[in-house]
Amino acid sequence: QTQWKQKAFVLIDNDYLFLDLDQKLSKYFGKRWNKGSLMVPFILFLRVQYYVESGLLILSTTVQQLYYTELRQKVLRSQSHHQEALFFQLAASALQADVGDLRKHRCYFLPEDYFPSWLIKRRGREYLLQHSPVLHGELRGVSRRQAILHFIKEANGLQDGPVTFYRMREEEKQPRSLILLGVTVKGVHICQVSRKQSLLYDFSWTGIDRFTFQGNRFEITAVGSLCLPKLVYYTKSAFHSKHILRHLRDSHQLHMNTRDAVSYIQQTTFLTYLSYFCLELKSSCLFTRMPESELWLDESEELFVDDPAEVSWLAELLHGVSVDAPLMLPSFCWAG
Repeated sequence: QTQWKQKAFVLIDNDYLFLDLDQKLSKYFGKRWNKGSLMVPFILFLRVQYYVESGLLILSTTVQQLYYTELRQKVLRSQSHHQEALFFQLAASALQADVGDLRKHRCYFLPEDYFPSWLIKRRGREYLLQHSPVLHGELRGVSRRQAILHFIKEANGLQDGPVTFYRMREEEKQPRSLILLGVTVKGVHICQVSRKQSLLYDFSWTGIDRFTFQGNRFEITAVGSLCLPKLVYYTKSAFHSKHILRHLRDSHQLHMNTRDAVSYIQQTTFLTYLSYFCLELKSSCLFTRMPESELWLDESEELFVDDPAEVSWLAELLHGVSVDAPLMLPSFCWAG
């Protein structure tokens, strides 16, 4: 489980590459690396290799905590200036996970631990200390685990959050023509790097026809490429190209393997939310069969939303999902 979600990676030619645990270290540092006095020290980092759409896909609490911790760091380093509101929501979930319910003491957290530096500079520490507790207070009673799951879900909406970036060049002999290829949960981002990081292309997995490379030449062909020319970029070396292609392939495979599980989670989450919504009305709810464009609440007959028969009937509308059955997933989802 840990190996499936996280992996050691190392800095090579100023790029971080995930290690293949079946390969010898000499493959990454050269054949002369382990010959007597030529052996040099190195540092390995533990990082998330594959991001997921829901934290419920991570069964191990230890792995889930490591995953959450890395996303926290990514939020602090984020440059998504146009998503300011999302940072306040993420901070609220993180505060609930870290300190529990809202405390009366005003300065019970440091803005530097929950907001990127540019946002602190833009709004000021006093503003963040004043307004963050309002959103935090709305999560009163939410458990630490649920707060972490909520944070993971919302972090997926951050443009440069759950993304692994690889540096490439638009022109082979122009080192300053830098672009970033980002491997995301649902596809690939292509970003231009100048004073600010700007998104050029946002491809879903279904929008990509193929990736190919020859040496350090890396090509991306989109579906229906008559409208979009083939994208050609240049990596540091053929070794880097092979590594990036393998990461793209494995990320796409994981996305395909977990689609059904993600769909199930989304459907059951909707049913749970709908049940709580009806309970908040403090009245009984009757869902009558009407045209799809209409949803009527009829109080003429008493019928409670926690009636198992009614919840099951509602589940049948969502492709026959049973809300009482355990989460059943193919064994290949949890291999390793």
